[in-house]
Amino acid sequence: MATFPSITPTYGQQKRSAPLTRTVRFADGYEHRILFGLAEHQNPKIYNFTFNVSEADSDTIETFLDARAEDSASFDFTPPGESAASKYVCSAWSKSIPYNNRATIQATFREVFEP
Repeated sequence: MATFPSITPTYGQQKRSAPLTRTVRFADGYEHRILFGLAEHQNPKIYNFTFNVSEADSDTIETFLDARAEDSASFDFTPPGESAASKYVCSAWSKSIPYNNRATIQATFREVFEP
């Protein structure tokens, strides 16, 4: 299993929760919500990260994400402020080079549940 390089994202990341629920609405306005899936896998997290790094570190990140795109594998990552690593996928990212030898990578990491 691959582990994301030890490059810390810039402060100010966004974290979203996406609980897996199914909703049934009845004609009288009553609504019933059901959690979908195993109990520990019902609330995956989605992070939007910005990495303001050197061009060399941006190449390391891009090479890592390109390799995960080729093998369709998840990777281990410990988000800032979290105590344990989880498995994530990154299906899209962007890179800009605002200054000489500096780069900004914006990436969305989506938590997945795999053995």
